[in-house]
Amino acid sequence: MKTFSSAALSDLPGLRHAFFTRDGGVSKGIYAGLNGGLGSDDSPADVAENRKRMAEAIGVGIDHFMTVHQIHSPDVAVATTPWDVASRPRADAMVTATPGIALGVTTADCGPVLFADPKAGVIGAAHAGWKGAFTGVLENTINEMEKLGANRPDITVAIGPLIRQPSYEVGAEFVTRFTDADPDFARFFIPSSRENHSMFDLAGFIRMRLVGAGITAIDDTGIDTYPDEQLFSYRRTVHRKESDYGRQIHAIVLAR
Repeated sequence: MKTFSSAALSDLPGLRHAFFTRDGGVSKGIYAGLNGGLGSDDSPADVAENRKRMAEAIGVGIDHFMTVHQIHSPDVAVATTPWDVASRPRADAMVTATPGIALGVTTADCGPVLFADPKAGVIGAAHAGWKGAFTGVLENTINEMEKLGANRPDITVAIGPLIRQPSYEVGAEFVTRFTDADPDFARFFIPSSRENHSMFDLAGFIRMRLVGAGITAIDDTGIDTYPDEQLFSYRRTVHRKESDYGRQIHAIVLAR
């Protein structure tokens, strides 16, 4: 099973993390590999087996491998005890101070962002697509970590594989939404080869929001999901006119 990791998080004591790829799973067809997407039309049994393998890889039981029902929101769930799939909260980030609970976010182009304050023993995980990053999911994750005892200057953050600027073309109305909120946001766009289109720097926007929230230790994997066939990509699926797409999971856990 191939995973990506953050050197910055790997250097911290008392936790484990992984940015999972498609490698090592049982799904077939357009979902081939390690599809963890409960919202996909993949075989539920295959998705369950894939998630079990990811839980084992990060050192927890499947009942402690937690995800939320993601809705592209700024909302954050606090995990104190495990929840099952049926009762999982509708949110786009999670935080915990409980060892042994793995926090996982699913992505297929959006930004997976993992947070850790090892001194306080508090971690977080956020699903930061453009909408979540724009509306405050990153700042809200940090705020909820602080409520659990984290100290903002001690938080290390890792940005995982996501769709990068060379692959992320958007229309004029998308640009306007950002520049109407803050004219300075224009710096996250460069011209596309198509008229009235631009290329959006989601990773740069995420980093800017983190820095603005007082985070200084930020590690970015630099990996682009769109051209990398070992990762699922929603946009690549759309361009290929495929009927659905898989999701990778990215997870972090405090060691017991």
